[in-house]
Amino acid sequence: MLSVFKKKSSREQLRKARHSRTFLVERGTGELWSEMQTGDRYIVADCGGGTVDLTVHQIEQPQGTLKELYKVSGGPYGAVGVDLAFEAMLCKIFGEDFIESFKAKRPAAWVDLTIAFEARKRTATPGRSNALNISLPFSFIDFYKRYRGQSVETALRKSNMNIVKWSSQGMLRLTPEAMNELFQPTINNIIKHIEELMQRQEVQGVRFLFLVGGFAESPMLQRAAQNALGQTCRIIIPQDVGLTILKGAVLFGLDPTVVRVRRCPLTYGVGVLNRFVEGRHPRDKLLVKEGRDWCTDILDRFVSVDQSVALGEVVRRSYTPARSGQRKIIINIYCSVSDDVVYISDPGVRKCGAITLDLPEALPGTVARAERREIRATMQFGDTEIKVMAVDMATNQTVRAAIDFLSN
Repeated sequence: MLSVFKKKSSREQLRKARHSRTFLVERGTGELWSEMQTGDRYIVADCGGGTVDLTVHQIEQPQGTLKELYKVSGGPYGAVGVDLAFEAMLCKIFGEDFIESFKAKRPAAWVDLTIAFEARKRTATPGRSNALNISLPFSFIDFYKRYRGQSVETALRKSNMNIVKWSSQGMLRLTPEAMNELFQPTINNIIKHIEELMQRQEVQGVRFLFLVGGFAESPMLQRAAQNALGQTCRIIIPQDVGLTILKGAVLFGLDPTVVRVRRCPLTYGVGVLNRFVEGRHPRDKLLVKEGRDWCTDILDRFVSVDQSVALGEVVRRSYTPARSGQRKIIINIYCSVSDDVVYISDPGVRKCGAITLDLPEALPGTVARAERREIRATMQFGDTEIKVMAVDMATNQTVRAAIDFLSN
């Protein structure tokens, strides 16, 4: 009888949850998937310790594949921001010089204090009415008395910070107002970033927002997301939210083709020499070789930032050695967060890889003229890595390299 009751209770909770805009998915993932339709768009907000990363996908049924609608974005808005706000609060009460000295001379005690705060931080809820107690290590109390010549209680009283109290049991008592003050800057940054993303033309019409990652367990973040975004989309918080990204990585490893189309996080290209054109190219890029004028440092673009690339999409370019008799060619690969780049020396352009191709003397009859020798370079996109290949068409000699496609 008990097991039957539990099943009925679970179904009832799921039924109620499905009629609310914000709910915790337990064993109802199948029911949720059945509600999602071809063309539905959703955002995954991975709220971790250091950063928050956002991805936007569109469902492509019946293939069961996904299309990325916008390049991965995010910022340093993770749970560590709350920890830094707590440290700033301690600096305001006890003095930045004392906190820095305590961290340097009593590192173990500082770690104990941060662990104590972490434990209490996880219990913070929006509707909490009583204060949260955080134990101060004895070494903190003693070190402060030696450092300042006064007690911790006196420091609190002089700070005029009414939202933090002192307990005779050796604890800091953080009122609900204090916890809100610690959480709000980080949470506001997360909400602002999601709202800005949802206003972009290519992301219009998002139906679901999945909050995942360790920080997504925080009731403070959950409530703020519901209040700010609950009328715009349905907010989903999966079961075992802290492990969701790990589970997704495992499932993706089993079927990497599930994301059929991705967005380029960067502009990619190679550095090349082109014929110098007076009036078009700057004089400081002029290079004279064997009586010919060349323009150096030109970025020959393969793909642009935020460009859609399908799984396995290949871009090809053909090049020739700069001089006859050349026995080696080095193809340098560059990337940039901007689409408005012309030269590899432009601000924000950085080298992200290189491949070296030896050019042995071609067999008689295979190449008509040495200076017309073709080097074919290809980049294959759409996967988690960019596969780069260069082929000497005269000898079929090939070199390969791989570049992380998902990193910025």
